[in-house]
Amino acid sequence: MSTISIIGSGRMAAAIAGLGVKAGHTIEVIARDGAKAQTLADGLGAGATAAVFGARPAGDIVILAVPYSAVLDVVKQYGEALAGKLLIDITNPIKSNFSGFLTPEDSFGAQEIAKVAPADADIVKAFNTQNASVLAAGPVDGHPLDVFIAGDDSQAKARVSAFIESLGLRPMDTGPLFMARTLEHACMLWLGLMTHSVKHGNFSIGVNLPG
Repeated sequence: MSTISIIGSGRMAAAIAGLGVKAGHTIEVIARDGAKAQTLADGLGAGATAAVFGARPAGDIVILAVPYSAVLDVVKQYGEALAGKLLIDITNPIKSNFSGFLTPEDSFGAQEIAKVAPADADIVKAFNTQNASVLAAGPVDGHPLDVFIAGDDSQAKARVSAFIESLGLRPMDTGPLFMARTLEHACMLWLGLMTHSVKHGNFSIGVNLPG
């Protein structure tokens, strides 16, 4: 198993960290609010630790589990401390009123992160179409949840896929990193369904393979 560093202490950070601990990974929690990071790590048990914000993460895989409104500043602040790391971007650059995106029209969230990350850091989009509570609950009736991923480096995607599978989830490769734009729009689709059709957040978007 691997050491996984998670920057963030919110619901998605807790959901992924909880699954990671159950899978036998060593989890490092990092947050600007050190007390929140420590509380989450203590709740996880199984050797989970809290680290000082800004220090080089222990894990080769670093999950960016902060809001998109904060993630660019976080990556800039870390700077070369993220050099050589595999960064999993779970963010969604969606306006708070769901009216559009926070990114320039010719760009998308994962690409904006790649612009400010060290040149030798690998960026893979993943987990952004999953609801935290649904993710934390795990498989439904024995069917794993689908986690869509996008990235330019095939080896990085293979590592992320292996991590996802270790959590009892099903990785679904959607292609190069530019497909992260589509995945960010898929989150907008999820929000639209939640607001206008399903009327609650206890559902996931996935792939059904007949037969």
